Amino acid sequence: MTNPTTTTTGAPAAEPGAHAHWQRNLAVCMFGSFTTIIAMTLLLPFLPLYVEQLGVKDHAAIVQWSGAAYGATFLSAALVAPLWGRLADRYGRKPMLIRASLGMAVAMALIGLAANVWQLVGLRLLAGLLGGYASGSMVLVATQTPKDRTGWALGTMSSAIMAGNLVGPLVGGVLPPLVGIRNTFFAAGAMIFIAFLATAFLIREEKKAPSAAKQRGASDDIGWAAVPDKRPLVAMLFTGMLLMLANMSIEPIITVYVATLLDDPQRVTMMAGLVMSAAALGSILSASRLGKLADRVGHWNVIVGCLAVSALLLIPQAFVTSGWQLVVLRFLMGLSLGGLLPCIASVIRHNVPERVAGNMLGYSTSAQYAGQVAGPLLGGFVGGHVGMRAVFLGTCVLMAAGAGWNWLAQRAASSTTAPATR
Repeated sequence: MTNPTTTTTGAPAAEPGAHAHWQRNLAVCMFGSFTTIIAMTLLLPFLPLYVEQLGVKDHAAIVQWSGAAYGATFLSAALVAPLWGRLADRYGRKPMLIRASLGMAVAMALIGLAANVWQLVGLRLLAGLLGGYASGSMVLVATQTPKDRTGWALGTMSSAIMAGNLVGPLVGGVLPPLVGIRNTFFAAGAMIFIAFLATAFLIREEKKAPSAAKQRGASDDIGWAAVPDKRPLVAMLFTGMLLMLANMSIEPIITVYVATLLDDPQRVTMMAGLVMSAAALGSILSASRLGKLADRVGHWNVIVGCLAVSALLLIPQAFVTSGWQLVVLRFLMGLSLGGLLPCIASVIRHNVPERVAGNMLGYSTSAQYAGQVAGPLLGGFVGGHVGMRAVFLGTCVLMAAGAGWNWLAQRAASSTTAPATR
């Protein structure tokens, strides 16, 4: 019996040469995703300073406007991700990457020209609306890579994206003192413009011939209606949201939690930074390796294992007695979580028709953004009203439930597809 994560449609193997350019496409998409994510996150260290430069003087107002400006990009990106995915299915993935990279380059340069805080928030919204390069790259790599290498390729892509999240704030802390805040945005725009040129001239998207069913006009369904079995898709949307929720749930409490573990108040911010970076570093190191493992043992098996291990690692995090223990545990959790994003994309890729893959992966991106927003809100509420340990234990329960649900969904999908894949 064929592994349930290979294909549910019994589609024939790709024609020779159909994936001739997949490695070059992967390299360009990694560079473009890395640069655009850096541009989206580099303003974290100096955003309050820029808000103050734009005329906001009250301390509380600076904090509120900074939060609004930072979250605006992710809010608008979550809203339009399914739309860009559907357009990618209809008109091609490469045109969407060209649009995203050029749009982001222009938006970043315009942010450097903002005259007031309203323009800053509006331009951050525009950046989210026009962007989506990283999610679009995942779609292109997922659909242009040989199926037996999809997990590894998406894992490598995930490493580039997470590296951008790690490097962005570091660049934002170093560059403004050297060149100024506005010039930092211009530099980011120029870097993304290079990614735009590489995308336009180096990526080669193979156009696939329409299927026999499509030629006969037998299936014109689009969107959700085109997915014959929606259970794997729903499970992956939930898992993507759960992944981001688990990553972000401790963000509001981490500094306060670390302060309870240290005797020296001056070491709190440094240790909190190490704790936050440890999980990202672990994910960067493990994503491609777990993706490669998933290509051999099945993507769904890796998802269930990663969720279960992460749930177990959350329990000792609630009872640590020193900062270094928390750093080590978050690093180990990052190692386990690193395999989830590429495997989620792979399961979606193998369980939905080719013509709606971009649209469905767009919904997956929106679900992940939802978790990115819900995580800090839920963690802050539980930490403030119940206790900080409850955040870790509550997230543990959610991760364990996610592992159980995915295990059941895998068994259901396997029993459904077994006759068709013998």
